[in-house]
Amino acid sequence: MPVEKRTFRSRDGHMLAARFDRPEGPVRGNALFAHCFTCTKDIVAARRIAANLARLGVAVLRFDFTGLGSSEGEFANTSFVSNVDDLIAAADHLRESGEAPMLLIGHSLGGAAVLAAAGDIPEVKGVVTIGAPADAEHVLHNFEASIEEIEREGSAEVTLAGRKFRIGKGFVDAARETALTDRIATLRASLLVMHSPIDETVGIDNATRIFTAAKHPKSFVSLDKADHLLSGADDAEFAAEVIAGWASRLLPRDEPQGIEAIEHVRVTETRASKFQNIVQAGTHRFFADEPPSVGGTDTGPTPYDFLSAALGACTSMTLRMYASFKKLDLGTVTVDVSHAKVHADDCADCTEESRANGGKIDRFERVITVDGNVPEELAGKLEEIANKCPVHKTLEGNATVVTRVEAGRG
Repeated sequence: MPVEKRTFRSRDGHMLAARFDRPEGPVRGNALFAHCFTCTKDIVAARRIAANLARLGVAVLRFDFTGLGSSEGEFANTSFVSNVDDLIAAADHLRESGEAPMLLIGHSLGGAAVLAAAGDIPEVKGVVTIGAPADAEHVLHNFEASIEEIEREGSAEVTLAGRKFRIGKGFVDAARETALTDRIATLRASLLVMHSPIDETVGIDNATRIFTAAKHPKSFVSLDKADHLLSGADDAEFAAEVIAGWASRLLPRDEPQGIEAIEHVRVTETRASKFQNIVQAGTHRFFADEPPSVGGTDTGPTPYDFLSAALGACTSMTLRMYASFKKLDLGTVTVDVSHAKVHADDCADCTEESRANGGKIDRFERVITVDGNVPEELAGKLEEIANKCPVHKTLEGNATVVTRVEAGRG
Protein backbone atom coordinates (compact mmCIF):
# COMPACT_ATOMS: atom_id res chain seq x y z
CA MET A 1 0.00 0.00 0.00
CA PRO A 2 1.14 3.61 -0.45
CA VAL A 3 3.02 4.75 2.66
CA GLU A 4 3.42 8.47 3.32
CA LYS A 5 6.04 9.97 5.61
CA ARG A 6 4.44 12.52 7.92
CA THR A 7 5.41 14.74 10.84
CA PHE A 8 3.35 16.57 13.44
CA ARG A 9 4.06 18.46 16.65
CA SER A 10 3.53 17.05 20.11
CA ARG A 11 1.86 19.13 22.79
CA ASP A 12 5.36 19.97 24.04
CA GLY A 13 6.39 21.25 20.61
CA HIS A 14 8.55 18.33 19.51
CA MET A 15 8.34 17.15 15.91
CA LEU A 16 7.12 13.54 15.85
CA ALA A 17 7.84 11.23 12.92
CA ALA A 18 5.03 9.12 11.47
CA ARG A 19 4.09 6.84 8.61
CA PHE A 20 0.61 6.86 7.09
CA ASP A 21 -0.38 3.58 5.43
CA ARG A 22 -3.04 4.54 2.91
CA PRO A 23 -5.29 2.05 1.08
CA GLU A 24 -5.48 1.75 -2.68
CA GLY A 25 -8.90 3.23 -3.42
CA PRO A 26 -11.42 4.93 -1.13
CA VAL A 27 -10.75 5.10 2.63
CA ARG A 28 -13.43 3.55 4.84
CA GLY A 29 -11.93 4.80 8.09
CA ASN A 30 -8.74 5.83 9.86
CA ALA A 31 -6.77 4.18 12.64
CA LEU A 32 -4.02 5.22 15.02
CA PHE A 33 -1.34 2.73 16.17
CA ALA A 34 0.64 3.13 19.41
CA HIS A 35 3.83 1.04 19.63
CA CYS A 36 5.24 -0.82 22.62
CA PHE A 37 7.54 0.59 25.32
CA THR A 38 10.90 1.71 23.78
CA CYS A 39 9.83 0.30 20.38
CA THR A 40 9.19 2.32 17.20
CA LYS A 41 6.53 2.68 14.55
CA ASP A 42 8.38 0.19 12.32
CA ILE A 43 8.14 -2.87 14.58
CA VAL A 44 6.93 -6.00 12.72
CA ALA A 45 3.53 -6.06 14.42
CA ALA A 46 2.85 -2.42 13.52
CA ARG A 47 3.81 -2.88 9.87
CA ARG A 48 1.75 -6.03 9.37
CA ILE A 49 -1.33 -4.69 11.15
CA ALA A 50 -1.17 -1.46 9.14
CA ALA A 51 -0.85 -3.39 5.87
CA ASN A 52 -3.84 -5.64 6.63
CA LEU A 53 -6.04 -2.74 7.67
CA ALA A 54 -5.04 -0.81 4.54
CA ARG A 55 -6.10 -3.80 2.48
CA LEU A 56 -9.48 -3.56 4.21
CA GLY A 57 -9.71 0.12 3.31
CA VAL A 58 -8.48 1.58 6.63
CA ALA A 59 -5.68 4.16 6.63
CA VAL A 60 -3.29 3.76 9.58
CA LEU A 61 -1.07 6.40 11.20
CA ARG A 62 1.81 4.87 13.19
CA PHE A 63 4.30 7.21 14.83
CA ASP A 64 7.31 7.31 17.14
CA PHE A 65 6.61 8.61 20.63
CA THR A 66 8.69 11.56 21.85
CA GLY A 67 12.35 10.66 22.19
CA LEU A 68 12.10 7.39 20.25
CA GLY A 69 12.84 6.39 16.67
CA SER A 70 12.96 9.42 14.39
CA SER A 71 10.98 11.71 16.70
CA GLU A 72 12.47 14.70 18.49
CA GLY A 73 12.77 15.09 22.25
CA GLU A 74 14.56 13.37 25.12
CA PHE A 75 13.18 10.03 26.22
CA ALA A 76 14.31 10.78 29.78
CA ASN A 77 11.79 13.64 29.91
CA THR A 78 8.84 11.53 28.77
CA SER A 79 6.24 9.72 30.84
CA PHE A 80 3.06 7.72 30.41
CA VAL A 81 1.18 11.03 30.51
CA SER A 82 3.32 12.42 27.67
CA ASN A 83 2.66 9.23 25.67
CA VAL A 84 -1.07 9.78 26.05
CA ASP A 85 -0.60 13.43 25.05
CA ASP A 86 1.35 12.31 21.95
CA LEU A 87 -1.56 10.06 20.99
CA ILE A 88 -4.06 12.87 21.35
CA ALA A 89 -1.75 15.14 19.29
CA ALA A 90 -1.64 12.43 16.59
CA ALA A 91 -5.44 12.28 16.60
CA ASP A 92 -5.58 16.09 16.33
CA HIS A 93 -3.20 15.91 13.36
CA LEU A 94 -5.49 13.44 11.60
CA ARG A 95 -8.60 15.42 12.46
CA GLU A 96 -7.15 18.61 10.96
CA SER A 97 -6.98 16.90 7.58
CA GLY A 98 -10.43 15.32 7.91
CA GLU A 99 -9.00 11.91 8.86
CA ALA A 100 -9.97 11.62 12.54
CA PRO A 101 -9.29 8.08 13.84
CA MET A 102 -12.22 5.77 14.49
CA LEU A 103 -9.93 2.95 15.64
CA LEU A 104 -7.10 2.96 18.22
CA ILE A 105 -4.62 0.08 18.40
CA GLY A 106 -2.00 -0.18 21.13
CA HIS A 107 0.79 -2.70 21.67
CA SER A 108 2.09 -3.31 25.23
CA LEU A 109 2.39 0.07 27.01
CA GLY A 110 0.92 1.56 23.84
CA GLY A 111 -2.18 -0.49 24.64
CA ALA A 112 -2.44 1.14 28.05
CA ALA A 113 -1.96 4.51 26.37
CA VAL A 114 -4.83 4.02 23.90
CA LEU A 115 -7.11 2.95 26.75
CA ALA A 116 -6.22 6.18 28.57
CA ALA A 117 -6.53 8.39 25.48
CA ALA A 118 -9.74 6.97 23.98
CA GLY A 119 -12.03 9.14 26.11
CA ASP A 120 -10.37 12.28 24.71
CA ILE A 121 -10.84 11.30 21.07
CA PRO A 122 -14.60 11.50 20.42
CA GLU A 123 -14.53 9.85 16.98
CA VAL A 124 -13.21 6.52 18.33
CA LYS A 125 -15.53 3.55 17.78
CA GLY A 126 -13.11 0.73 18.56
CA VAL A 127 -10.05 0.11 20.75
CA VAL A 128 -7.63 -2.81 20.39
CA THR A 129 -4.98 -3.76 22.94
CA ILE A 130 -2.17 -6.25 22.26
CA GLY A 131 -0.25 -7.59 25.25
CA ALA A 132 -1.21 -4.49 27.24
CA PRO A 133 -0.66 -4.01 30.99
CA ALA A 134 -3.70 -3.23 33.10
CA ASP A 135 -1.86 -0.31 34.67
CA ALA A 136 1.07 1.83 33.56
CA GLU A 137 3.00 1.02 36.74
CA HIS A 138 3.51 -2.52 35.43
CA VAL A 139 6.23 -1.29 33.07
CA LEU A 140 8.40 -0.26 36.02
CA HIS A 141 9.44 -3.87 36.65
CA ASN A 142 11.58 -3.59 33.47
CA PHE A 143 14.05 -1.43 35.42
CA GLU A 144 13.07 -2.15 39.03
CA ALA A 145 16.71 -2.33 40.16
CA SER A 146 17.28 1.27 39.01
CA ILE A 147 14.17 2.88 40.54
CA GLU A 148 15.94 3.85 43.77
CA GLU A 149 18.67 5.62 41.76
CA ILE A 150 16.04 7.33 39.56
CA GLU A 151 14.21 8.67 42.61
CA ARG A 152 17.46 9.77 44.26
CA GLU A 153 19.22 11.27 41.23
CA GLY A 154 16.21 12.31 39.16
CA SER A 155 17.11 9.92 36.34
CA ALA A 156 19.19 6.85 35.56
CA GLU A 157 20.48 4.97 32.55
CA VAL A 158 18.87 1.53 32.15
CA THR A 159 19.27 -1.25 29.59
CA LEU A 160 16.07 -2.41 27.89
CA ALA A 161 16.02 -5.00 25.11
CA GLY A 162 19.78 -4.57 24.70
CA ARG A 163 19.63 -0.79 24.30
CA LYS A 164 20.42 1.95 26.80
CA PHE A 165 17.75 4.49 27.77
CA ARG A 166 17.68 7.24 30.35
CA ILE A 167 14.54 7.08 32.49
CA GLY A 168 13.43 10.16 34.43
CA LYS A 169 11.64 10.40 37.77
CA GLY A 170 8.63 11.92 36.01
CA PHE A 171 8.10 8.64 34.15
CA VAL A 172 8.08 6.66 37.41
CA ASP A 173 5.75 9.08 39.19
CA ALA A 174 3.28 9.27 36.31
CA ALA A 175 3.19 5.48 35.95
CA ARG A 176 2.35 5.08 39.64
CA GLU A 177 -0.32 7.77 39.64
CA THR A 178 -2.30 6.63 36.58
CA ALA A 179 -5.63 4.98 37.46
CA LEU A 180 -6.21 3.10 34.22
CA THR A 181 -9.04 0.91 35.51
CA ASP A 182 -11.29 3.95 35.94
CA ARG A 183 -10.68 4.97 32.31
CA ILE A 184 -11.42 1.46 31.06
CA ALA A 185 -14.72 1.40 32.92
CA THR A 186 -15.87 4.58 31.16
CA LEU A 187 -14.72 3.52 27.69
CA ARG A 188 -17.41 4.31 25.12
CA ALA A 189 -16.14 2.13 22.31
CA SER A 190 -15.99 -1.53 21.35
CA LEU A 191 -12.96 -3.23 22.90
CA LEU A 192 -10.82 -6.09 21.58
CA VAL A 193 -8.28 -7.48 24.06
CA MET A 194 -5.51 -9.63 22.52
CA HIS A 195 -2.93 -11.35 24.69
CA SER A 196 -0.63 -14.35 24.67
CA PRO A 197 -1.10 -16.82 27.56
CA ILE A 198 2.69 -17.34 27.61
CA ASP A 199 3.62 -13.64 27.56
CA GLU A 200 6.57 -13.37 29.97
CA THR A 201 6.78 -9.57 29.79
CA VAL A 202 3.15 -8.70 30.55
CA GLY A 203 1.30 -11.60 32.17
CA ILE A 204 -2.06 -12.84 30.93
CA ASP A 205 -3.65 -11.70 34.22
CA ASN A 206 -3.44 -8.15 32.84
CA ALA A 207 -5.79 -9.11 30.01
CA THR A 208 -8.23 -10.46 32.60
CA ARG A 209 -8.15 -7.21 34.55
CA ILE A 210 -8.69 -5.10 31.43
CA PHE A 211 -11.50 -7.31 30.17
CA THR A 212 -13.23 -7.40 33.58
CA ALA A 213 -13.03 -3.63 34.02
CA ALA A 214 -14.53 -2.91 30.58
CA LYS A 215 -18.21 -2.84 29.76
CA HIS A 216 -19.70 -4.52 26.71
CA PRO A 217 -19.21 -4.66 23.77
CA LYS A 218 -15.88 -6.37 24.44
CA SER A 219 -14.02 -9.36 23.01
CA PHE A 220 -10.93 -11.40 23.87
CA VAL A 221 -8.64 -13.30 21.48
CA SER A 222 -5.78 -15.46 22.68
CA LEU A 223 -2.50 -15.04 20.79
CA ASP A 224 -1.55 -18.63 21.48
CA LYS A 225 2.22 -19.40 21.38
CA ALA A 226 3.15 -15.79 20.54
CA ASP A 227 5.82 -13.84 22.40
CA HIS A 228 5.24 -10.35 23.77
CA LEU A 229 6.57 -8.52 20.71
CA LEU A 230 4.77 -10.77 18.17
CA SER A 231 8.22 -11.20 16.62
CA GLY A 232 7.12 -14.31 14.74
CA ALA A 233 5.77 -13.39 11.29
CA ASP A 234 2.88 -15.87 11.63
CA ASP A 235 1.87 -14.43 15.02
CA ALA A 236 1.95 -10.85 13.75
CA GLU A 237 -0.01 -11.85 10.65
CA PHE A 238 -2.65 -13.66 12.73
CA ALA A 239 -3.10 -10.63 14.99
CA ALA A 240 -3.36 -8.39 11.94
CA GLU A 241 -6.01 -10.57 10.29
CA VAL A 242 -8.09 -10.80 13.49
CA ILE A 243 -8.00 -7.03 14.00
CA ALA A 244 -8.98 -6.43 10.37
CA GLY A 245 -11.91 -8.86 10.63
CA TRP A 246 -13.07 -7.44 13.97
CA ALA A 247 -12.79 -3.84 12.78
CA SER A 248 -14.84 -4.53 9.64
CA ARG A 249 -18.03 -4.48 11.75
CA LEU A 250 -17.29 -0.90 12.79
CA LEU A 251 -16.68 0.37 9.27
CA PRO A 252 -19.06 1.66 6.61
CA ARG A 253 -19.77 -0.61 3.66
CA ASP A 254 -16.72 -1.26 1.51
CA GLU A 255 -16.93 0.38 -1.91
CA PRO A 256 -13.43 -0.09 -3.33
CA GLN A 257 -14.48 1.04 -6.80
CA GLY A 258 -15.68 4.39 -5.43
CA ILE A 259 -18.16 6.32 -7.54
CA GLU A 260 -16.59 4.95 -10.72
CA ALA A 261 -19.08 2.42 -12.10
CA ILE A 262 -16.74 -0.38 -13.15
CA GLU A 263 -17.55 -4.07 -13.13
CA HIS A 264 -14.17 -5.51 -13.99
CA VAL A 265 -11.39 -6.70 -11.68
CA ARG A 266 -8.67 -4.15 -10.93
CA VAL A 267 -5.12 -5.23 -10.06
CA THR A 268 -2.62 -2.62 -8.85
CA GLU A 269 0.96 -2.90 -7.64
CA THR A 270 1.43 -2.04 -3.98
CA ARG A 271 5.17 -1.37 -4.51
CA ALA A 272 5.65 -2.78 -1.00
CA SER A 273 7.56 -5.73 -2.49
CA LYS A 274 8.65 -6.96 -5.90
CA PHE A 275 5.47 -8.79 -6.94
CA GLN A 276 2.74 -7.88 -4.42
CA ASN A 277 -0.48 -6.55 -6.00
CA ILE A 278 -3.80 -5.52 -4.49
CA VAL A 279 -6.79 -7.07 -6.22
CA GLN A 280 -10.18 -5.36 -6.12
CA ALA A 281 -13.18 -7.41 -7.20
CA GLY A 282 -16.50 -5.81 -6.34
CA THR A 283 -16.38 -5.15 -2.59
CA HIS A 284 -13.56 -7.62 -2.04
CA ARG A 285 -9.87 -6.80 -1.56
CA PHE A 286 -7.02 -9.27 -1.41
CA PHE A 287 -3.36 -9.69 -2.34
CA ALA A 288 -1.77 -11.48 -5.27
CA ASP A 289 1.89 -12.39 -4.89
CA GLU A 290 4.58 -14.96 -5.62
CA PRO A 291 6.45 -17.29 -3.23
CA PRO A 292 9.85 -16.28 -1.79
CA SER A 293 11.56 -18.84 -4.06
CA VAL A 294 11.02 -16.53 -7.05
CA GLY A 295 11.40 -13.20 -5.24
CA GLY A 296 7.89 -12.72 -3.83
CA THR A 297 6.71 -12.32 -0.23
CA ASP A 298 3.90 -14.93 -0.29
CA THR A 299 1.20 -12.54 0.97
CA GLY A 300 -1.40 -13.90 -1.43
CA PRO A 301 -2.10 -16.54 -4.08
CA THR A 302 -0.09 -16.62 -7.32
CA PRO A 303 -1.77 -15.80 -10.66
CA TYR A 304 -1.98 -19.51 -11.49
CA ASP A 305 -3.43 -20.18 -8.03
CA PHE A 306 -6.22 -17.75 -8.89
CA LEU A 307 -6.74 -19.52 -12.21
CA SER A 308 -6.94 -22.90 -10.47
CA ALA A 309 -9.30 -21.42 -7.86
CA ALA A 310 -11.55 -20.10 -10.63
CA LEU A 311 -11.81 -23.58 -12.14
CA GLY A 312 -12.41 -25.23 -8.77
CA ALA A 313 -15.03 -22.71 -7.63
CA CYS A 314 -16.85 -22.78 -10.95
CA THR A 315 -16.89 -26.60 -10.90
CA SER A 316 -18.31 -26.74 -7.36
CA MET A 317 -20.98 -24.13 -8.13
CA THR A 318 -21.98 -25.86 -11.37
CA LEU A 319 -22.40 -29.20 -9.57
CA ARG A 320 -24.45 -27.56 -6.82
CA MET A 321 -26.73 -25.93 -9.41
CA TYR A 322 -27.22 -29.33 -11.09
CA ALA A 323 -27.95 -31.05 -7.76
CA SER A 324 -30.50 -28.37 -6.82
CA PHE A 325 -32.21 -28.58 -10.22
CA LYS A 326 -32.40 -32.39 -10.02
CA LYS A 327 -33.25 -32.30 -6.30
CA LEU A 328 -30.31 -34.59 -5.55
CA ASP A 329 -29.15 -35.11 -1.96
CA LEU A 330 -25.56 -34.32 -2.84
CA GLY A 331 -23.02 -34.10 0.00
CA THR A 332 -20.48 -31.34 0.37
CA VAL A 333 -18.42 -30.92 -2.80
CA THR A 334 -14.64 -30.36 -2.63
CA VAL A 335 -12.58 -29.69 -5.75
CA ASP A 336 -8.78 -30.01 -5.73
CA VAL A 337 -7.06 -28.41 -8.70
CA SER A 338 -3.38 -28.61 -9.60
CA HIS A 339 -1.62 -26.94 -12.51
CA ALA A 340 1.53 -27.85 -14.38
CA LYS A 341 3.33 -27.19 -17.64
CA VAL A 342 3.72 -30.52 -19.46
CA HIS A 343 4.93 -31.64 -22.87
CA ALA A 344 1.96 -32.08 -25.16
CA ASP A 345 3.18 -35.48 -26.36
CA ASP A 346 3.23 -36.78 -22.76
CA CYS A 347 -0.31 -35.66 -21.91
CA ALA A 348 -2.58 -38.69 -22.15
CA ASP A 349 -5.68 -36.64 -21.33
CA CYS A 350 -5.00 -33.84 -23.82
CA THR A 351 -6.96 -33.34 -27.01
CA GLU A 352 -5.54 -34.17 -30.43
CA GLU A 353 -5.45 -30.45 -31.18
CA SER A 354 -3.27 -29.83 -28.11
CA ARG A 355 -0.82 -32.58 -29.11
CA ALA A 356 -0.66 -31.20 -32.64
CA ASN A 357 0.61 -27.89 -31.29
CA GLY A 358 3.66 -29.62 -29.76
CA GLY A 359 5.86 -28.11 -27.03
CA LYS A 360 4.63 -27.49 -23.49
CA ILE A 361 0.99 -26.90 -22.62
CA ASP A 362 -0.97 -26.06 -19.46
CA ARG A 363 -2.51 -29.08 -17.76
CA PHE A 364 -5.07 -28.68 -14.95
CA GLU A 365 -5.87 -31.77 -12.92
CA ARG A 366 -9.21 -31.61 -11.15
CA VAL A 367 -10.25 -34.07 -8.42
CA ILE A 368 -13.86 -33.85 -7.23
CA THR A 369 -14.72 -35.27 -3.81
CA VAL A 370 -18.29 -35.59 -2.54
CA ASP A 371 -19.08 -36.38 1.09
CA GLY A 372 -21.08 -39.55 1.48
CA ASN A 373 -21.70 -42.33 -1.01
CA VAL A 374 -21.97 -41.44 -4.70
CA PRO A 375 -23.49 -44.14 -6.97
CA GLU A 376 -21.28 -45.08 -9.92
CA GLU A 377 -23.81 -43.88 -12.46
CA LEU A 378 -24.06 -40.50 -10.69
CA ALA A 379 -20.26 -40.15 -10.54
CA GLY A 380 -20.13 -40.35 -14.32
CA LYS A 381 -22.88 -37.75 -14.62
CA LEU A 382 -21.09 -35.41 -12.20
CA GLU A 383 -17.96 -35.62 -14.31
CA GLU A 384 -20.00 -34.74 -17.38
CA ILE A 385 -21.63 -31.77 -15.63
CA ALA A 386 -18.26 -30.59 -14.28
CA ASN A 387 -16.96 -30.42 -17.84
CA LYS A 388 -19.76 -27.96 -18.63
CA CYS A 389 -18.50 -25.46 -16.07
CA PRO A 390 -18.09 -22.08 -17.86
CA VAL A 391 -14.51 -21.61 -16.66
CA HIS A 392 -13.67 -25.11 -17.87
CA LYS A 393 -15.02 -24.21 -21.29
CA THR A 394 -13.06 -20.94 -21.27
CA LEU A 395 -9.80 -22.74 -20.49
CA GLU A 396 -10.37 -25.32 -23.22
CA GLY A 397 -11.78 -22.83 -25.71
CA ASN A 398 -10.22 -20.16 -27.84
CA ALA A 399 -10.35 -17.15 -25.56
CA THR A 400 -9.04 -13.84 -26.86
CA VAL A 401 -7.23 -11.25 -24.76
CA VAL A 402 -7.42 -7.67 -26.08
CA THR A 403 -4.85 -5.27 -24.60
CA ARG A 404 -4.38 -1.52 -24.74
CA VAL A 405 -2.07 0.82 -22.84
CA GLU A 406 -3.39 4.08 -21.36
CA ALA A 407 -1.91 7.00 -19.46
CA GLY A 408 -1.77 6.54 -15.68
CA ARG A 409 -4.40 7.83 -13.28
CA GLY A 410 -1.89 9.84 -11.26
